[in-house]
Amino acid sequence: MSCTIVLYRLYDVADNIDLNKAQALWTASNQISSRLRLSRVSPKAIAFKAPPLTVELGTQEMPVAGRNYAVDTKAHLYDFGVISLMLRLDLPRDIPYEEYLDLAIATDHLPEDRIQQFAERVLDTVHAALLNRRPPEFGEDFTVYYFREWKDWDIVPLLLRDRNPVNEETRQETLANRLSYADDVAYLAWDSAFIYDSSGSMDIPDLLEFANAQYLELRYYDGLLEQGIVSMYEAIEDANVKTRFNKLGKYRRIRRHLLELMADVTEITSRITNALRVTEDVFYARVYGVYLRLLRVSDWKSSITEKVEIIQHSYNQLSDEVVTSRSEVMELTVILLILIEIILTLWEFSRQ
Repeated sequence: MSCTIVLYRLYDVADNIDLNKAQALWTASNQISSRLRLSRVSPKAIAFKAPPLTVELGTQEMPVAGRNYAVDTKAHLYDFGVISLMLRLDLPRDIPYEEYLDLAIATDHLPEDRIQQFAERVLDTVHAALLNRRPPEFGEDFTVYYFREWKDWDIVPLLLRDRNPVNEETRQETLANRLSYADDVAYLAWDSAFIYDSSGSMDIPDLLEFANAQYLELRYYDGLLEQGIVSMYEAIEDANVKTRFNKLGKYRRIRRHLLELMADVTEITSRITNALRVTEDVFYARVYGVYLRLLRVSDWKSSITEKVEIIQHSYNQLSDEVVTSRSEVMELTVILLILIEIILTLWEFSRQ
């Protein structure tokens, strides 16, 4: 694995994955699985709350740039509902730059339907471990160019997957996120990375994958909240044209749905953001932190917080409306009872 291209396809597939159950199901089908562990640091330095499950899919033949290549495939399953497919092309150490660049550009045109079939195969096998399974449609992708021997290549076209010349400003921006430790070097971009690591460790790609999985789920739940807000406004508008009694019943149902949505999203986003803790390793912490910043993960977390606050405000308003309406109903009931008492008294008096 001295010269490699690793392609990642990540999909949101469930609300939750029971990793222990998934591993038992995968192993029962006589297939290889293990739990992810970074190789070059102690478990205390990188703390996975629930280490992802690795399942082996074997070697597949796939067309890339007009030729068939043997592609080593595996998948990681994350407990917060993500599956990540890894397709690794191990290439000759003396591959020319132009050929490598051709392959890098061609990876944008892989048969995505076939890649999704790999995901479906895994999901079908571990189906019983999935909570609220979804088709692998909402996803992210990124590419890692991995070398165990240093290549004195122009990596800007690789990171951009584009042969066209760029100006100096674009070149500097593309190479701005360079991180190194001893002989290890990593250049990070939005959806790609160039990594030199003579040890062959996949720790940095695994960290980048983990960050992408978190980013994917934050995007998914931000969209879910957006849909919830739109549905909420439509439901409130619909309720306002109903009779008072029906409107209150509708308000109660909307309020109950909003409470469930807030609880679910708050719980899952907390699990996502706290799924990994880099405690001791400074270099890995920098790599992970820089990549989270590139993905603008903090912006997505802020967006989710703002949407939850909008829903909370609407929930409070609906609660006030329900409480006020209940008070009005109680007042009307008391008045009605008083009127009935007066009428009964007058009726009794008139009979005397």
